[in-house]
Amino acid sequence: MNPYLKHEDLLCREMSSPVGRLALFADAESLLAIEFVAAFGRKATPSEETNNILLLAERQLAAYFAGHLRSFDLPLRPIGTNFQLAVWQAMRAISYGEVMTYGDLAEMVGSRNKARAVGQAANRNPLPIVIPCHRVIGRGNRLTGFAPGLDLKAFLLRHERGDEVWKDRQAQNGGRC
Repeated sequence: MNPYLKHEDLLCREMSSPVGRLALFADAESLLAIEFVAAFGRKATPSEETNNILLLAERQLAAYFAGHLRSFDLPLRPIGTNFQLAVWQAMRAISYGEVMTYGDLAEMVGSRNKARAVGQAANRNPLPIVIPCHRVIGRGNRLTGFAPGLDLKAFLLRHERGDEVWKDRQAQNGGRC
């Protein structure tokens, strides 16, 4: 259960993207969560009203997908344990187009022996794409552990390498996102 769905001042906005519909959740001060609607189903009804945080997040995500944005500048408030928050903060340091193994990320947050725990924290990342858990890979450059699916993880990584993946994906969908 998403802890944000009980947040009283929560607003939800959906947007189209090359990876399908995204549900954005925010309050008046921060972006709280992003969900892949197709992968997880609709968990909330989009709000009739919006706010500046949701509009800014939508603009930045659209710029990211268009290849014009490499680093997000959004007020974020993910909910998690201290360890999860440390992992998510470390993920934000992985540069656009780069990857890091779960073991290397575990070492960054204190212990190389915690690679599995890092993987579990990545799986609970409430702000995928913005907190780039897709940039974390297994040993030997294996793609592992992305809740919305490894195909989507591969697409995001190819996009960041500059491949024409979005044009290919849009052509497969008849020009639609």
